[in-house]
Amino acid sequence: MASTSGSKPIVLHIGDPVKWNTAFYDIFSKDFTVVRPSLEERQRDAFMKGLKEGKWGNFSAIFRPFWNTGGEMGRWDKEMVPLIPKSCKIFASAGAGFDWADVDILAERGIVYCNSALASTESVADFAIFLILATFRNLNWCTTAARSSAADFTYCHQNTAALSHNPRGNNLGVIGLGNIGFEIARKAYLAFGMKIKYFDVIRKSKSKEAEIEAEFFTDVDAMLAISDCVVLATPASPDGRKLITKERLSKMKKGSRFVNIARGVLVDEEALADAVEDGTLVGVGLDVHENEPKVSERLKRLREVNLTAHNAGGTLETHIGFEELSMRNIDAVLKGKEPLTPVNKHLIIAPASNISKVKL
Repeated sequence: MASTSGSKPIVLHIGDPVKWNTAFYDIFSKDFTVVRPSLEERQRDAFMKGLKEGKWGNFSAIFRPFWNTGGEMGRWDKEMVPLIPKSCKIFASAGAGFDWADVDILAERGIVYCNSALASTESVADFAIFLILATFRNLNWCTTAARSSAADFTYCHQNTAALSHNPRGNNLGVIGLGNIGFEIARKAYLAFGMKIKYFDVIRKSKSKEAEIEAEFFTDVDAMLAISDCVVLATPASPDGRKLITKERLSKMKKGSRFVNIARGVLVDEEALADAVEDGTLVGVGLDVHENEPKVSERLKRLREVNLTAHNAGGTLETHIGFEELSMRNIDAVLKGKEPLTPVNKHLIIAPASNISKVKL
């Protein structure tokens, strides 16, 4: 591990102070020298200037424990990453996604990026179950009518039943059966008796499939064609490519439902609104949005669409887990152990002469 000669490894802490795991942080800050740039220093121009000047020393790790702060400098891209000192071995951050950092460019610098998806698995999966239920039971209509006029209340009460269904026995198609996707599928299987179908670039083991009686598809369009509800639970594409497009929506089963707890940029929301209006989709649940924090005005107007403000991972338990997992990833790597939740480790190629020195 590299740092200023004769000193403890330096950890660059971006964002708010640790709030919940204070006992562990006390140990963490004794083992490492933690430096935390001010809010002003974290603005992109000032931050890049600080990196160029080596303002925070030859730090060995970057630590972002909270998703609401620590992102003031913007995207860690080909402009910023080369400014990181060569001493840096790990970037550990709160959050399940990692679309705000070019993890492939970090890998080229030998920096392993660790997210904190494991800490949010339970909360995101719970929220996805709520949205699945919302699409089957027209919950947006029901809750809106209850807060509106007596006439709206009565109309909803008398008419939603014919358009609502029980999830039990329906096909749930999951795009991306990682930790979060699997937990969503497991809950839906156990709670609702849904039949699990999934598409992923990596197939689960037979034992994991057997836990939820999951059927694997190598063709996502074939899965869409037989799914009564589709849940998107895959990371955003590094190149910004959309996964749910007009063409792909045309492959979906008529009268099906769609839930997105992944990333809004994966979905063409104009095409999604078209699919609701033409009856391809009878229910939609979106926790993430294409142009956050702005939400599609067309989707807002559609009774079949349930909208939330990127809240799926938002529980106190998740925040506590984000802090702890980020620190534990750094603690492990800087003490010569394996990272706990690496995202890009497979992209890191160590020169033959350095293989024995690299501990990732």
